[in-house]
Amino acid sequence: MNTVRMFLVLATAASVLAQGSKPAHSLRSVLDRDIDMIEKQIIDAVEAMPEEKFNFSPESLNIPGAAYKGVRTFAVEIKHIAASNYAIWSGLAGEKFPDDYMGGDGPKNLTTKTEILGFLKDSFALGHRVAAKLTPENMLEPIGRRQTARLDLAQFAIAHAFDHYGQMVEYLRMNGIVPPASRQ
Repeated sequence: MNTVRMFLVLATAASVLAQGSKPAHSLRSVLDRDIDMIEKQIIDAVEAMPEEKFNFSPESLNIPGAAYKGVRTFAVEIKHIAASNYAIWSGLAGEKFPDDYMGGDGPKNLTTKTEILGFLKDSFALGHRVAAKLTPENMLEPIGRRQTARLDLAQFAIAHAFDHYGQMVEYLRMNGIVPPASRQ
């Protein structure tokens, strides 16, 4: 587990468990806040990128010495985040992972900004359903073939989305767009 994920898992668990009998926050509210935060940043970034630039990849800039060959386009970054959210969270929500979401790049049939944004929003709605089902009693319960704690998986999807949000920010800036979270 990397340091960021470890911190997120421990901070979430400590926030919930340290509250005693009168918690100021529930496990659900802590996870929902984290999901809300990354969901807003990513959706705002998606909305800021014009649809005609959705297929932008830094590979097209042909920067001498740069290693951008084969990197995902902006649109595929978004579909990757959404498909990963489904892959990570569907088991936690007790929902079947849709067959057509397989692969790291998400469904190939989603091509417009509206379709991709809808897919992304639906994936975060799944995350909120997961947060609603996570309790102090079941958060450390192992799940899946790797027997990973429910809380670790729930937080991993958030950390993963933050990683890819950083790439989206770079893509926006390469197109002369200031990310909404960076605007005054």
